Amino acid sequence: MTEVISFIRKLYNQPEGFIPLHSPVFTGNEKKYLDECIDSTFVSSVGKYVDKFEETFAKYTGVNNAIALVNGTNALHLGLLAVGVSPGSEVITQPLTFIATVNAISYTNAKPVFIDVDLETMGMSPDALKTWLENNVKLNNHNQPINLSSNKPISACIPMHTFGHPCRIEEIVNICDTFNIPVVEDAAESIGSYFNGRHTGSFGKAGIFSFNGNKTITTGGGGMLITNDVKLGKHIKHLTTQAKIPHPWEYAHDHIGYNYRMPNLNAAVGLAQMEKLTEILASKRKIALSYREFFATKETIFFSEPKSSKSNYWLNAIILANREQRDKFLKDTNEKGVMTRPVWELVNRLPMYSNCQCGDLANSEWLVDRVVNLPSNKI
Repeated sequence: MTEVISFIRKLYNQPEGFIPLHSPVFTGNEKKYLDECIDSTFVSSVGKYVDKFEETFAKYTGVNNAIALVNGTNALHLGLLAVGVSPGSEVITQPLTFIATVNAISYTNAKPVFIDVDLETMGMSPDALKTWLENNVKLNNHNQPINLSSNKPISACIPMHTFGHPCRIEEIVNICDTFNIPVVEDAAESIGSYFNGRHTGSFGKAGIFSFNGNKTITTGGGGMLITNDVKLGKHIKHLTTQAKIPHPWEYAHDHIGYNYRMPNLNAAVGLAQMEKLTEILASKRKIALSYREFFATKETIFFSEPKSSKSNYWLNAIILANREQRDKFLKDTNEKGVMTRPVWELVNRLPMYSNCQCGDLANSEWLVDRVVNLPSNKI
């Protein structure tokens, strides 16, 4: 353990003091754009920086539409509503994810169904998904997928790109297409990650990203929804404006809308962060390579980007031998001022989701006992 702590302190050139898990980096035009934003007086959800941030993000991810939102959870909520998730339906997702993924399902009054992850990606397993669908779901006369055990429709599937590592998203989308299930990608952690040369979030009907303070780039608080479906994107953006019908002075609304638009202040920071993204990603890849080389001679496994993928290495992860070793590692590092964290508790084990239907979750249960995240700041 001493050797690991010494290596991390050397990596960050910090022999003493606290080393956080992940901190934001502000080395570009953040202050300049914020000053311009304040001087313009357009600090809320209308302003040039919101538009520029959306345009820049859409171009970077290679999609037709990007809608800037208050946070990633709001983005996922709207994405689910837009693809037709309705009260009483079910949404397939993975138990190894941050709680926000599943809470967004609950906001629609739908119920989650938990499918296992791959050990190689920590994201949803297309093999487990296919097996569960073939054994539990049939298409009715309206070509609607119905869960045979609950008699409820399956209205969407949310795979997650865990810690920025792409899951086998092409296979997942193909399987879901067979069962007429729209895919909404939880790409919250994966800005700068690619599968087969294509950016995460662009494979499904929609994809969402988070710009929380601990993400690869940040807007303080914020999120983005992307889609290649121009009509869908236009509808989602309309909903974020409280569904207000454009008019010089009248207040008219044609849907239940949401106050989910990102403020111009946050977008100003986001645009400056996008300008430094290539540099940030290069630094994070350098950190990951250093960790990989260090752990190559140890029994501990460093989690590397999956096959056919390019990961942003948002958080660097290691896999320890068992729960006991994991807990000792967490205790020793944190006591020495090096912040480390376990993977999230499986969502199906939390009280509000403990009665949800699950597939075989052997891989998820194995990982939750062993995965630890290491400091992953830019150097």
